[in-house]
Amino acid sequence: MSNVAMNDMNENLNYAFDNKEQVPTAKSPATDLYPSSSLGIPTKLLNARLADQIDRVTHANMGKYTAGFSPEGLAMAYLDWLVHLSMAPGKQARLVEKALRKAARLNVYISRYLTGTPSEPCIEPLPQDRRFRHTGWQQWPFNVFYQSFLLHQQWWYNATTGVRGVSEQNENIVEFATRQMLDIFSPSNFTCTNPEVLETTIKEGGLNLVRGWQHLAEDWQRLINGDKPVGSENFEVGESVAVTPGKVVYRNQLIELIQYAPTTKKVHAEPILIVPAWIMKYYILDLSPHNSMIKYLVDQGHTVFTISWKNPTAEDRDLGMEDYRRLGVMAALDAISTIVPQHKVHGVGYCLGGTLLTIAAAAMSRDSDDRLKTITLLAAQTDFSEAGELMLFINQSQLMLLEDIMWDQGYLDARQMSGAFQVLRSNDLIWSRLVQDYLLGRRRPMVDLLAWNADTTRMPYRMHSQYLRELFLENQLANGQYVVEGRPIAISDIRAPIFCVGATRDHVAPWKSVYKINLLADADEVTFLLSSGGHNAGIVSEPGHPNRSFRISTRKEGEHYVDPDTWLTQTSEQQGSWWSEWHAWLVKRSDNHVQPPSMGAKDKGYPPLCNAPGTYVLQA
Repeated sequence: MSNVAMNDMNENLNYAFDNKEQVPTAKSPATDLYPSSSLGIPTKLLNARLADQIDRVTHANMGKYTAGFSPEGLAMAYLDWLVHLSMAPGKQARLVEKALRKAARLNVYISRYLTGTPSEPCIEPLPQDRRFRHTGWQQWPFNVFYQSFLLHQQWWYNATTGVRGVSEQNENIVEFATRQMLDIFSPSNFTCTNPEVLETTIKEGGLNLVRGWQHLAEDWQRLINGDKPVGSENFEVGESVAVTPGKVVYRNQLIELIQYAPTTKKVHAEPILIVPAWIMKYYILDLSPHNSMIKYLVDQGHTVFTISWKNPTAEDRDLGMEDYRRLGVMAALDAISTIVPQHKVHGVGYCLGGTLLTIAAAAMSRDSDDRLKTITLLAAQTDFSEAGELMLFINQSQLMLLEDIMWDQGYLDARQMSGAFQVLRSNDLIWSRLVQDYLLGRRRPMVDLLAWNADTTRMPYRMHSQYLRELFLENQLANGQYVVEGRPIAISDIRAPIFCVGATRDHVAPWKSVYKINLLADADEVTFLLSSGGHNAGIVSEPGHPNRSFRISTRKEGEHYVDPDTWLTQTSEQQGSWWSEWHAWLVKRSDNHVQPPSMGAKDKGYPPLCNAPGTYVLQA
């Protein structure tokens, strides 16, 4: 049993001995289960709390072996599907028919191939499925391997979907979990059934497998030791990444506020405050100099501040969402308003930081605090009703397990969170790596974005529980039920212009979910931009980056809502980086140029404390 559990049990015992007036009398209907009741211990209360402690410890330890996934939730989803399927003879007959038709199609394809008759494949991989692109997959017998696999995968999709009576979430869980299990047995994952691996093995005399074994051993050793992936040492914070010059001008128990040194003789009057997600370290926006968004903004003549979040420990278990708003966004705004007085602020929020910025902005509007000139939301959700496949992991059973893990540790470790994100893109993040690194023996070169991704953070128990329950599960922010300082807030109160960015391949904040800001905000104008790329690469999209594109349009106050599918067809695609488009939007809503402000304000209580990137970002 963990130390936390033992401490809580001791507290319960102390509470029991200190409150003897609650002891049931001899005539009380309460049943005494232990002789210790004669000592004055309220056994009913004690037993209930002990039972809860035991359950929590059990779940917390179970979560260590299930990568944070709830086996109860998965079992209930499969039971829902199986019971309804067993009572659907029509669906069963349809599945038998589909199985026979697929088998017949495969047999016809094989017979035509063997007789030399040209024949189209039975089934084509999905556009995003890159496992079977090598030309060897079109040769015998590998063409049969992958065709058979895809037909099986398609049949199981039909079997796990469209069963009447199964709840939508359970259907999604069953379909997703079944797909993940089938992917394990993809012919691309095995040496003998992957033509590219076989060709490489023959060509290199098996040296690729030797290298792969060395890679596996090295990765396993680093995982055991808690070390970062190979190559990460080439991207040290403050040396090769997060090197934009600046000063930490404010620090509290949760944040460091960094002010960046100007590179232009004059700057735009309004400063920019960047609120990054605390699930990641801030320097995703200050990677190498060539792709640093912060450096780009500074070089365009903006005064930039950013929040660097503390990496919480077990001692921070009771930090909640309100602490992040008050000690994070509001404390940073207070400091900026002192350092750059008489000017409003352009607020920028990335991922969870954008959600938090929206919460803060709505509360400020409610309370007539107009310090925000504009609001930019980067891959940030405000309505969580359609949050994509990530919602598969958000239900009562899953949250119970996560809360018990966090209760035991005081926080949720990033490695425990990363499992869910990797499973969402298992073909790209798990199986393709297995093939490339261990079967082909080819190391994927480490780049700054991958090195940053390995620099993990933690999530406090109370905050993460509130975030998952109040925002994901109950969708309180979109429903006008989220409470700040005792009163609900509404996004519709925000009047500042909004610039919102989604990404086409974002699995964390799907762009159609991000797009819902158009339904919630009554701002003077809402500009929505859809960038090519995923959750990170779609945002880190510097000018000059190849194969980048975006779509953009602005909805003025009073104009009709356009649904996302219609918006996509009506909005033309533009080539290049969206950063310049955003910069132009900011400039249009900024006042004239002024002299750069001082670095901090020593005489007003905000002296420079140390050089950027500060100390919090270095916490492991």
